[in-house]
Amino acid sequence: MITAAANAVVVVGGGPVGLTTSILLAQRGHAVTILERQPEPYPLPRAVHFDHEIGRIFQSAGIGTELAEISEPADIYEWRNGGGTTLLRLGRVGPGPSGWPLSSMFHQPSLDALLEQRAIALGVDIRRGCAVTDFSQHHEVVAVAVDDGSVVDGRYLVGCDGANSTVRSLLGVPMTELGFFYDWLIIDVVLHDGRVFDPLNVQICDPARPTTVVSGGPGRRRWEFMRLEHETLEELDARAWELLQPWDVRPDNATVERLAVYSFAARFAGQWRHGRVLLAGDAAHQMPPFAGQGMCAGIRDAANLAWKLDLVLTGNAPDGLLDSYDQERVPSARQAIEFSIELGKVICVPDPAEAAARDAAMAPLVGTEPTDAPPLPDITDGIIDPGSPHAGTVFVQGSAYATRFDDVHGAGWRLVTIDAEPIALDPVTRDWFASIGGRIVTVAGYEAYDRWFTEHDATAALQRPDFHLYGTAASPAGAATLIDHLRTRLAHQPAQQGALQ
Repeated sequence: MITAAANAVVVVGGGPVGLTTSILLAQRGHAVTILERQPEPYPLPRAVHFDHEIGRIFQSAGIGTELAEISEPADIYEWRNGGGTTLLRLGRVGPGPSGWPLSSMFHQPSLDALLEQRAIALGVDIRRGCAVTDFSQHHEVVAVAVDDGSVVDGRYLVGCDGANSTVRSLLGVPMTELGFFYDWLIIDVVLHDGRVFDPLNVQICDPARPTTVVSGGPGRRRWEFMRLEHETLEELDARAWELLQPWDVRPDNATVERLAVYSFAARFAGQWRHGRVLLAGDAAHQMPPFAGQGMCAGIRDAANLAWKLDLVLTGNAPDGLLDSYDQERVPSARQAIEFSIELGKVICVPDPAEAAARDAAMAPLVGTEPTDAPPLPDITDGIIDPGSPHAGTVFVQGSAYATRFDDVHGAGWRLVTIDAEPIALDPVTRDWFASIGGRIVTVAGYEAYDRWFTEHDATAALQRPDFHLYGTAASPAGAATLIDHLRTRLAHQPAQQGALQ
Protein backbone atom coordinates (compact mmCIF):
# COMPACT_ATOMS: atom_id res chain seq x y z
CA MET A 1 0.00 0.00 0.00
CA ILE A 2 1.38 3.39 -0.99
CA THR A 3 1.16 5.97 1.79
CA ALA A 4 1.60 9.74 1.70
CA ALA A 5 5.16 10.81 0.91
CA ALA A 6 7.29 12.27 3.69
CA ASN A 7 9.19 14.29 1.10
CA ALA A 8 7.66 16.87 -1.13
CA VAL A 9 10.44 16.25 -3.65
CA VAL A 10 13.22 13.72 -4.10
CA VAL A 11 16.16 15.13 -6.07
CA VAL A 12 18.61 12.73 -7.68
CA GLY A 13 22.03 14.33 -8.03
CA GLY A 14 23.88 16.61 -5.63
CA GLY A 15 25.65 18.92 -8.08
CA PRO A 16 24.86 22.64 -8.53
CA VAL A 17 21.54 22.00 -10.29
CA GLY A 18 20.27 19.48 -7.74
CA LEU A 19 21.42 21.58 -4.81
CA THR A 20 19.91 24.80 -6.22
CA THR A 21 16.59 23.07 -6.93
CA SER A 22 16.55 21.72 -3.37
CA ILE A 23 17.43 25.08 -1.80
CA LEU A 24 14.76 26.97 -3.72
CA LEU A 25 12.17 24.42 -2.60
CA ALA A 26 13.39 24.24 1.00
CA GLN A 27 13.27 28.03 1.29
CA ARG A 28 9.58 27.73 0.51
CA GLY A 29 9.12 25.24 3.34
CA HIS A 30 9.18 21.95 1.42
CA ALA A 31 10.86 18.76 2.64
CA VAL A 32 13.52 17.63 0.15
CA THR A 33 15.85 14.64 0.04
CA ILE A 34 18.87 14.55 -2.28
CA LEU A 35 20.15 11.14 -3.38
CA GLU A 36 23.75 11.39 -4.61
CA ARG A 37 25.65 8.33 -5.78
CA GLN A 38 29.11 9.73 -4.93
CA PRO A 39 30.11 9.19 -1.28
CA GLU A 40 32.02 12.50 -1.11
CA PRO A 41 31.70 15.88 -2.88
CA TYR A 42 33.59 15.91 -6.18
CA PRO A 43 36.85 17.75 -5.38
CA LEU A 44 37.93 18.85 -8.87
CA PRO A 45 36.87 21.77 -11.12
CA ARG A 46 34.27 21.28 -13.82
CA ALA A 47 32.06 24.27 -14.73
CA VAL A 48 33.87 27.63 -14.47
CA HIS A 49 31.40 30.26 -15.75
CA PHE A 50 28.08 31.81 -14.77
CA ASP A 51 26.29 34.82 -16.23
CA HIS A 52 24.41 37.70 -14.60
CA GLU A 53 21.06 35.90 -14.51
CA ILE A 54 22.61 32.91 -12.75
CA GLY A 55 24.32 35.21 -10.24
CA ARG A 56 20.87 36.55 -9.35
CA ILE A 57 19.42 33.05 -8.98
CA PHE A 58 22.29 32.06 -6.66
CA GLN A 59 21.66 35.30 -4.76
CA SER A 60 18.02 34.25 -4.36
CA ALA A 61 19.27 30.91 -3.00
CA GLY A 62 20.96 32.79 -0.16
CA ILE A 63 24.65 32.62 -1.18
CA GLY A 64 25.07 36.00 -2.88
CA THR A 65 27.65 37.47 -0.50
CA GLU A 66 29.79 34.32 -0.46
CA LEU A 67 29.47 33.86 -4.23
CA ALA A 68 31.13 37.21 -4.87
CA GLU A 69 34.10 36.03 -2.80
CA ILE A 70 34.75 32.85 -4.85
CA SER A 71 34.25 34.38 -8.30
CA GLU A 72 35.77 37.11 -10.45
CA PRO A 73 34.21 39.22 -13.23
CA ALA A 74 35.16 38.29 -16.78
CA ASP A 75 34.42 41.51 -18.62
CA ILE A 76 35.90 40.57 -22.00
CA TYR A 77 35.95 37.28 -23.90
CA GLU A 78 38.27 37.60 -26.89
CA TRP A 79 38.74 35.31 -29.87
CA ARG A 80 42.06 35.49 -31.75
CA ASN A 81 43.61 33.63 -34.64
CA GLY A 82 47.00 31.91 -34.50
CA GLY A 83 48.78 35.17 -35.34
CA GLY A 84 47.09 37.14 -32.55
CA THR A 85 44.57 39.01 -34.73
CA THR A 86 41.26 39.58 -32.93
CA LEU A 87 38.31 37.88 -34.59
CA LEU A 88 35.60 38.52 -31.99
CA ARG A 89 35.25 40.44 -28.71
CA LEU A 90 32.30 39.72 -26.46
CA GLY A 91 31.41 41.23 -23.12
CA ARG A 92 30.71 44.37 -21.16
CA VAL A 93 32.40 46.15 -18.27
CA GLY A 94 30.20 46.57 -15.21
CA PRO A 95 27.05 44.88 -13.96
CA GLY A 96 24.57 43.24 -16.29
CA PRO A 97 20.80 43.76 -16.16
CA SER A 98 20.40 41.32 -13.26
CA GLY A 99 22.73 43.31 -11.01
CA TRP A 100 25.66 40.89 -11.41
CA PRO A 101 28.60 41.00 -13.85
CA LEU A 102 27.62 39.92 -17.33
CA SER A 103 30.06 37.01 -16.91
CA SER A 104 31.87 35.62 -13.87
CA MET A 105 34.41 32.83 -13.45
CA PHE A 106 34.43 30.54 -10.41
CA HIS A 107 35.81 27.37 -8.82
CA GLN A 108 33.07 24.72 -8.79
CA PRO A 109 34.13 22.80 -5.66
CA SER A 110 33.90 26.10 -3.75
CA LEU A 111 30.44 26.76 -5.21
CA ASP A 112 29.30 23.22 -4.41
CA ALA A 113 30.42 23.69 -0.81
CA LEU A 114 28.47 26.95 -0.47
CA LEU A 115 25.33 25.37 -1.91
CA GLU A 116 25.62 22.26 0.25
CA GLN A 117 26.11 24.32 3.42
CA ARG A 118 23.05 26.38 2.53
CA ALA A 119 20.97 23.27 1.78
CA ILE A 120 21.93 21.64 5.08
CA ALA A 121 21.09 24.84 6.98
CA LEU A 122 17.62 24.72 5.43
CA GLY A 123 17.08 21.11 6.51
CA VAL A 124 17.60 19.37 3.15
CA ASP A 125 18.36 15.68 3.74
CA ILE A 126 21.50 14.92 1.68
CA ARG A 127 22.21 11.19 1.38
CA ARG A 128 25.55 10.39 -0.20
CA GLY A 129 26.64 7.02 -1.56
CA CYS A 130 23.04 6.33 -2.63
CA ALA A 131 22.59 5.14 -6.20
CA VAL A 132 19.05 5.02 -7.58
CA THR A 133 18.20 1.64 -9.09
CA ASP A 134 14.54 2.12 -10.00
CA PHE A 135 11.41 4.12 -9.28
CA SER A 136 7.68 3.71 -9.70
CA GLN A 137 4.98 6.33 -10.03
CA HIS A 138 1.68 6.13 -8.23
CA HIS A 139 -1.29 8.44 -7.83
CA GLU A 140 0.39 10.87 -5.44
CA VAL A 141 3.82 9.34 -4.84
CA VAL A 142 7.03 8.44 -6.62
CA ALA A 143 8.73 5.54 -4.83
CA VAL A 144 12.49 5.64 -5.44
CA ALA A 145 14.52 2.45 -4.91
CA VAL A 146 18.12 2.88 -3.71
CA ASP A 147 20.97 0.38 -3.98
CA ASP A 148 21.15 0.00 -0.17
CA GLY A 149 17.70 -1.60 -0.27
CA SER A 150 15.80 1.44 0.98
CA VAL A 151 12.88 3.17 -0.72
CA VAL A 152 12.52 6.95 -0.58
CA ASP A 153 9.09 8.40 -1.34
CA GLY A 154 8.32 11.86 -2.67
CA ARG A 155 5.43 13.57 -4.35
CA TYR A 156 7.75 14.42 -7.23
CA LEU A 157 11.16 13.25 -8.42
CA VAL A 158 13.64 15.58 -10.16
CA GLY A 159 16.54 13.96 -12.03
CA CYS A 160 19.57 16.26 -11.84
CA ASP A 161 22.02 13.39 -12.21
CA GLY A 162 24.12 14.52 -15.14
CA ALA A 163 24.84 13.51 -18.71
CA ASN A 164 24.69 9.79 -17.88
CA SER A 165 21.44 10.23 -15.97
CA THR A 166 20.02 7.12 -14.35
CA VAL A 167 16.63 8.82 -14.08
CA ARG A 168 16.56 9.58 -17.81
CA SER A 169 17.67 6.04 -18.64
CA LEU A 170 14.96 4.50 -16.44
CA LEU A 171 12.38 6.70 -18.17
CA GLY A 172 13.70 5.60 -21.57
CA VAL A 173 13.87 9.19 -22.79
CA PRO A 174 15.77 9.58 -26.10
CA MET A 175 18.17 12.46 -26.73
CA THR A 176 18.15 14.53 -29.91
CA GLU A 177 21.74 14.65 -31.16
CA LEU A 178 22.87 17.79 -32.99
CA GLY A 179 26.07 16.17 -34.22
CA PHE A 180 28.94 18.30 -32.89
CA PHE A 181 31.64 16.07 -31.37
CA TYR A 182 35.23 16.96 -30.57
CA ASP A 183 37.76 15.65 -28.03
CA TRP A 184 39.61 18.14 -25.86
CA LEU A 185 42.29 17.90 -23.17
CA ILE A 186 41.31 20.02 -20.15
CA ILE A 187 44.02 21.17 -17.74
CA ASP A 188 43.06 23.07 -14.60
CA VAL A 189 46.06 24.79 -13.06
CA VAL A 190 46.86 26.66 -9.87
CA LEU A 191 49.68 29.11 -10.65
CA HIS A 192 52.24 29.76 -7.91
CA ASP A 193 52.68 33.40 -8.93
CA GLY A 194 50.04 36.10 -9.18
CA ARG A 195 49.96 36.66 -12.92
CA VAL A 196 47.51 39.02 -14.56
CA PHE A 197 45.78 37.88 -17.75
CA ASP A 198 44.31 40.54 -20.03
CA PRO A 199 41.78 39.77 -21.28
CA LEU A 200 40.84 37.22 -18.69
CA ASN A 201 39.39 34.76 -21.22
CA VAL A 202 40.72 34.00 -24.70
CA GLN A 203 39.94 31.54 -27.46
CA ILE A 204 42.90 30.90 -29.77
CA CYS A 205 41.50 29.89 -33.14
CA ASP A 206 44.74 28.41 -34.48
CA PRO A 207 44.33 25.51 -36.92
CA ALA A 208 47.62 24.12 -35.63
CA ARG A 209 45.97 23.68 -32.23
CA PRO A 210 42.62 25.26 -31.28
CA THR A 211 43.05 26.31 -27.65
CA THR A 212 41.01 27.81 -24.83
CA VAL A 213 42.66 29.87 -22.07
CA VAL A 214 40.26 31.06 -19.35
CA SER A 215 40.00 31.76 -15.66
CA GLY A 216 39.11 28.88 -13.39
CA GLY A 217 38.11 31.28 -10.62
CA PRO A 218 40.34 33.48 -8.48
CA GLY A 219 43.92 32.15 -8.50
CA ARG A 220 43.18 29.44 -11.07
CA ARG A 221 43.49 29.02 -14.85
CA ARG A 222 42.09 26.53 -17.32
CA TRP A 223 43.66 25.48 -20.62
CA GLU A 224 41.79 23.35 -23.14
CA PHE A 225 43.51 21.84 -26.18
CA MET A 226 41.62 20.23 -29.06
CA ARG A 227 42.71 16.77 -30.16
CA LEU A 228 43.87 16.83 -33.78
CA GLU A 229 42.83 14.16 -36.23
CA HIS A 230 46.18 12.33 -36.26
CA GLU A 231 46.43 12.14 -32.45
CA THR A 232 45.17 9.59 -29.98
CA LEU A 233 43.70 10.62 -26.65
CA GLU A 234 46.61 8.95 -24.86
CA GLU A 235 49.15 10.97 -26.86
CA LEU A 236 47.36 14.21 -26.09
CA ASP A 237 47.15 13.42 -22.39
CA ALA A 238 50.89 12.64 -22.20
CA ARG A 239 51.79 16.04 -23.71
CA ALA A 240 50.12 18.19 -21.06
CA TRP A 241 53.20 20.03 -19.77
CA GLU A 242 54.58 20.41 -23.29
CA LEU A 243 51.35 22.08 -24.41
CA LEU A 244 51.50 24.50 -21.45
CA GLN A 245 55.07 25.62 -22.18
CA PRO A 246 54.17 28.55 -24.50
CA TRP A 247 52.48 30.18 -21.48
CA ASP A 248 55.53 29.61 -19.26
CA VAL A 249 53.57 27.14 -17.17
CA ARG A 250 55.89 24.48 -15.75
CA PRO A 251 55.96 21.96 -12.89
CA ASP A 252 58.10 24.34 -10.82
CA ASN A 253 55.67 27.31 -11.07
CA ALA A 254 52.28 25.62 -11.29
CA THR A 255 50.26 22.74 -9.92
CA VAL A 256 47.89 20.76 -12.12
CA GLU A 257 44.62 20.40 -10.24
CA ARG A 258 42.76 18.42 -12.90
CA LEU A 259 43.77 16.70 -16.13
CA ALA A 260 40.97 15.17 -18.16
CA VAL A 261 40.05 14.32 -21.73
CA TYR A 262 36.50 15.37 -22.48
CA SER A 263 34.29 14.82 -25.52
CA PHE A 264 32.01 17.78 -26.17
CA ALA A 265 28.47 16.89 -27.12
CA ALA A 266 25.36 18.78 -28.26
CA ARG A 267 22.04 17.11 -27.44
CA PHE A 268 18.79 17.54 -25.58
CA ALA A 269 15.72 15.64 -24.50
CA GLY A 270 12.55 16.82 -26.18
CA GLN A 271 10.32 16.18 -23.17
CA TRP A 272 11.49 16.85 -19.62
CA ARG A 273 8.36 15.85 -17.75
CA HIS A 274 6.97 12.34 -17.44
CA GLY A 275 4.19 12.23 -14.86
CA ARG A 276 5.72 12.99 -11.47
CA VAL A 277 9.30 12.73 -12.77
CA LEU A 278 11.14 15.70 -14.25
CA LEU A 279 14.61 16.17 -15.73
CA ALA A 280 16.94 19.12 -15.22
CA GLY A 281 20.50 20.14 -16.02
CA ASP A 282 22.76 17.80 -17.98
CA ALA A 283 20.17 15.05 -17.59
CA ALA A 284 18.03 17.11 -20.00
CA HIS A 285 20.63 18.86 -22.18
CA GLN A 286 24.36 19.00 -22.92
CA MET A 287 26.33 21.50 -24.97
CA PRO A 288 29.87 22.49 -25.97
CA PRO A 289 31.48 24.92 -23.49
CA PHE A 290 32.22 27.84 -25.81
CA ALA A 291 29.27 30.00 -24.68
CA GLY A 292 29.73 29.05 -21.03
CA GLN A 293 26.07 28.06 -20.75
CA GLY A 294 26.17 24.40 -19.67
CA MET A 295 25.69 24.88 -15.93
CA CYS A 296 23.80 28.13 -16.51
CA ALA A 297 21.09 26.30 -18.45
CA GLY A 298 20.72 23.84 -15.58
CA ILE A 299 20.40 26.59 -12.97
CA ARG A 300 17.71 28.22 -15.14
CA ASP A 301 15.92 24.85 -15.10
CA ALA A 302 16.07 24.84 -11.31
CA ALA A 303 14.69 28.37 -10.98
CA ASN A 304 11.86 27.69 -13.45
CA LEU A 305 10.88 24.37 -11.92
CA ALA A 306 11.10 25.27 -8.23
CA TRP A 307 8.40 27.94 -8.17
CA LYS A 308 6.04 25.78 -10.20
CA LEU A 309 6.54 22.79 -7.92
CA ASP A 310 5.95 25.12 -4.97
CA LEU A 311 2.57 26.28 -6.28
CA VAL A 312 1.48 22.72 -7.06
CA LEU A 313 2.67 21.34 -3.72
CA THR A 314 0.86 24.08 -1.77
CA GLY A 315 -2.36 23.64 -3.73
CA ASN A 316 -2.14 27.09 -5.32
CA ALA A 317 -2.04 25.62 -8.83
CA PRO A 318 -3.01 22.30 -10.40
CA ASP A 319 -0.52 19.65 -11.45
CA GLY A 320 -0.94 20.77 -15.07
CA LEU A 321 1.21 23.83 -14.31
CA LEU A 322 4.25 21.56 -14.54
CA ASP A 323 3.62 21.00 -18.24
CA SER A 324 4.83 24.56 -18.78
CA TYR A 325 8.29 23.60 -17.47
CA ASP A 326 9.80 22.09 -20.60
CA GLN A 327 7.45 24.19 -22.74
CA GLU A 328 9.34 27.24 -21.46
CA ARG A 329 12.80 25.79 -20.98
CA VAL A 330 13.43 23.66 -24.10
CA PRO A 331 13.57 26.63 -26.56
CA SER A 332 16.07 28.49 -24.36
CA ALA A 333 18.27 25.45 -23.79
CA ARG A 334 18.20 24.55 -27.46
CA GLN A 335 19.25 28.07 -28.49
CA ALA A 336 22.11 27.95 -25.97
CA ILE A 337 23.23 24.65 -27.50
CA GLU A 338 23.01 26.01 -31.04
CA PHE A 339 24.91 29.20 -30.13
CA SER A 340 27.60 27.06 -28.47
CA ILE A 341 27.87 25.03 -31.67
CA GLU A 342 28.20 28.18 -33.80
CA LEU A 343 31.01 29.43 -31.58
CA GLY A 344 32.58 25.99 -31.77
CA LYS A 345 32.55 26.17 -35.55
CA VAL A 346 34.72 29.28 -35.28
CA ILE A 347 37.42 27.70 -33.13
CA CYS A 348 37.32 24.01 -34.17
CA VAL A 349 38.90 24.58 -37.60
CA PRO A 350 42.03 22.45 -38.18
CA ASP A 351 42.34 23.24 -41.90
CA PRO A 352 44.69 26.23 -42.57
CA ALA A 353 42.90 27.37 -45.75
CA GLU A 354 39.50 27.25 -44.09
CA ALA A 355 40.89 29.09 -41.06
CA ALA A 356 42.38 31.81 -43.31
CA ALA A 357 39.01 32.35 -44.98
CA ARG A 358 37.37 32.57 -41.56
CA ASP A 359 39.92 35.14 -40.40
CA ALA A 360 39.46 37.26 -43.51
CA ALA A 361 35.70 37.32 -42.98
CA MET A 362 35.69 38.00 -39.23
CA ALA A 363 38.64 40.30 -38.48
CA PRO A 364 37.36 43.38 -40.39
CA LEU A 365 34.10 43.26 -38.40
CA VAL A 366 35.77 43.75 -35.01
CA GLY A 367 35.06 47.22 -33.64
CA THR A 368 36.70 49.23 -30.91
CA GLU A 369 34.08 48.18 -28.37
CA PRO A 370 33.11 44.61 -27.45
CA THR A 371 29.68 43.36 -28.41
CA ASP A 372 27.15 41.57 -26.21
CA ALA A 373 26.53 37.92 -26.85
CA PRO A 374 23.07 37.37 -28.35
CA PRO A 375 20.46 37.01 -25.60
CA LEU A 376 18.62 33.80 -24.97
CA PRO A 377 15.04 33.81 -26.27
CA ASP A 378 12.25 35.32 -24.20
CA ILE A 379 9.46 33.06 -22.98
CA THR A 380 6.76 33.30 -25.62
CA ASP A 381 4.61 30.30 -24.74
CA GLY A 382 3.98 29.43 -21.11
CA ILE A 383 2.97 31.14 -17.86
CA ILE A 384 2.89 34.72 -19.10
CA ASP A 385 0.19 37.18 -20.12
CA PRO A 386 0.53 36.88 -23.90
CA GLY A 387 -1.25 40.17 -24.51
CA SER A 388 1.01 42.13 -22.19
CA PRO A 389 4.04 44.10 -23.43
CA HIS A 390 7.42 42.63 -22.45
CA ALA A 391 5.91 39.42 -21.07
CA GLY A 392 8.51 36.65 -20.90
CA THR A 393 11.55 38.95 -20.77
CA VAL A 394 14.02 38.95 -17.88
CA PHE A 395 13.42 41.84 -15.49
CA VAL A 396 16.21 44.03 -14.16
CA GLN A 397 17.61 44.06 -10.65
CA GLY A 398 18.59 47.54 -9.55
CA SER A 399 20.12 48.70 -6.30
CA ALA A 400 19.82 51.49 -3.77
CA TYR A 401 22.73 52.55 -1.55
CA ALA A 402 24.83 49.63 -2.90
CA THR A 403 22.19 47.08 -1.81
CA ARG A 404 20.63 44.88 -4.48
CA PHE A 405 16.83 44.95 -4.79
CA ASP A 406 16.34 41.26 -3.94
CA ASP A 407 18.38 41.58 -0.75
CA VAL A 408 15.91 44.22 0.45
CA HIS A 409 12.61 43.01 -0.99
CA GLY A 410 13.22 39.28 -1.45
CA ALA A 411 12.70 37.10 -4.49
CA GLY A 412 9.30 35.78 -5.52
CA TRP A 413 6.18 37.14 -7.14
CA ARG A 414 6.79 40.90 -7.10
CA LEU A 415 4.61 43.59 -8.60
CA VAL A 416 7.22 46.32 -8.99
CA THR A 417 5.84 49.80 -9.64
CA ILE A 418 7.00 53.41 -9.89
CA ASP A 419 3.45 54.75 -9.64
CA ALA A 420 2.67 56.67 -6.45
CA GLU A 421 -1.03 55.86 -6.73
CA PRO A 422 -1.97 52.73 -4.73
CA ILE A 423 -2.85 49.58 -6.67
CA ALA A 424 -6.38 48.67 -5.65
CA LEU A 425 -6.82 44.92 -5.22
CA ASP A 426 -10.04 43.49 -3.86
CA PRO A 427 -9.52 41.68 -0.53
CA VAL A 428 -9.81 38.18 -2.01
CA THR A 429 -7.22 38.89 -4.70
CA ARG A 430 -4.93 40.65 -2.22
CA ASP A 431 -5.03 37.66 0.13
CA TRP A 432 -4.50 35.24 -2.75
CA PHE A 433 -1.47 37.18 -4.01
CA ALA A 434 0.01 37.12 -0.50
CA SER A 435 -0.63 33.36 -0.28
CA ILE A 436 1.71 32.70 -3.22
CA GLY A 437 4.38 34.94 -1.69
CA GLY A 438 3.40 38.00 -3.72
CA ARG A 439 4.28 41.53 -2.70
CA ILE A 440 3.79 44.98 -4.21
CA VAL A 441 6.96 47.08 -4.12
CA THR A 442 7.21 50.76 -5.07
CA VAL A 443 10.65 51.72 -6.44
CA ALA A 444 10.29 55.39 -7.39
CA GLY A 445 13.70 57.02 -7.22
CA TYR A 446 15.66 53.85 -7.96
CA GLU A 447 17.69 54.91 -11.01
CA ALA A 448 17.76 51.51 -12.74
CA TYR A 449 13.99 51.11 -12.42
CA ASP A 450 13.13 54.68 -13.41
CA ARG A 451 15.18 54.17 -16.56
CA TRP A 452 13.71 50.72 -17.29
CA PHE A 453 10.10 51.81 -16.90
CA THR A 454 10.68 54.90 -19.05
CA GLU A 455 12.30 52.84 -21.81
CA HIS A 456 9.51 50.25 -21.69
CA ASP A 457 6.59 52.70 -21.46
CA ALA A 458 5.21 51.09 -18.31
CA THR A 459 4.68 51.92 -14.64
CA ALA A 460 4.34 48.38 -13.23
CA ALA A 461 5.93 44.99 -13.90
CA LEU A 462 4.81 41.64 -12.51
CA GLN A 463 7.94 39.58 -11.91
CA ARG A 464 7.86 35.80 -11.55
CA PRO A 465 10.07 34.04 -8.95
CA ASP A 466 12.54 33.14 -11.74
CA PHE A 467 12.79 36.86 -12.64
CA HIS A 468 10.97 36.61 -15.97
CA LEU A 469 8.07 39.00 -16.39
CA TYR A 470 4.51 37.75 -16.36
CA GLY A 471 3.63 41.11 -17.93
CA THR A 472 3.69 44.88 -17.56
CA ALA A 473 1.09 47.61 -17.14
CA ALA A 474 0.90 51.34 -17.78
CA SER A 475 -1.42 52.25 -14.88
CA PRO A 476 -2.44 51.08 -11.40
CA ALA A 477 -5.70 49.72 -12.83
CA GLY A 478 -3.74 47.77 -15.43
CA ALA A 479 -1.46 46.38 -12.71
CA ALA A 480 -4.47 45.14 -10.73
CA THR A 481 -5.84 43.50 -13.88
CA LEU A 482 -2.48 41.80 -14.39
CA ILE A 483 -2.67 40.13 -10.98
CA ASP A 484 -6.28 39.11 -11.62
CA HIS A 485 -5.17 37.54 -14.90
CA LEU A 486 -2.40 35.62 -13.13
CA ARG A 487 -4.83 34.27 -10.56
CA THR A 488 -7.20 33.04 -13.24
CA ARG A 489 -4.37 31.59 -15.30
CA LEU A 490 -2.88 29.58 -12.45
CA ALA A 491 -6.25 28.29 -11.27
CA HIS A 492 -7.23 27.01 -14.71
CA GLN A 493 -3.94 25.55 -15.93
CA PRO A 494 -5.09 22.40 -17.76
CA ALA A 495 -3.54 18.99 -17.36
CA GLN A 496 -1.71 18.01 -20.53
CA GLN A 497 0.38 15.17 -21.89
CA GLY A 498 2.99 15.08 -19.11
CA ALA A 499 0.55 15.02 -16.22
CA LEU A 500 -0.16 11.93 -14.16
CA GLN A 501 -3.92 11.45 -13.93
